[in-house]
Amino acid sequence: MSRIKVDAIQGTSGSDTAITLSGANATVGGTLAVTGVHTIGNNAVYTSDGGAVTQNTVQGIAKCWSLVNQTSTQTILDSLNVSSIADFNTGSTTLNFTNSFSNSSYSHTNGLQRAGTSDFINTGFDSRTTLCDLEMFSGGSATDTSKVATAIHGDLA
Repeated sequence: MSRIKVDAIQGTSGSDTAITLSGANATVGGTLAVTGVHTIGNNAVYTSDGGAVTQNTVQGIAKCWSLVNQTSTQTILDSLNVSSIADFNTGSTTLNFTNSFSNSSYSHTNGLQRAGTSDFINTGFDSRTTLCDLEMFSGGSATDTSKVATAIHGDLA
């Protein structure tokens, strides 16, 4: 096996070091342009806007989101990690996940396009890792709405 040992790699256009190598760690100076598909591990971190703290990248992203139209024939307008939906009653939609969650202790953020002044959203969990139920009400009565938005944060299986 051949091996090249260097401490730094410098570009031909200047005196700044492009990549500094130290043991198993590498530091890239300047802008890193990455093309193609790349995988980051579940321990990837980023530095906060103010630079004071780091945050786990994988923990911080939504694992599922959707925008659903409940009126007439229910349709998925756009989504991530939603394989299909089911219309099980007026104002009620089941989101079936493409990839299951590791447990039912996940967090929902929901919203809807209002049809009236007393609209609100009620989310049913059913303690299931493969789906969640959404129920919409207006003035105390179940109602279909043209846009139901959901984002879910939690751990995938």
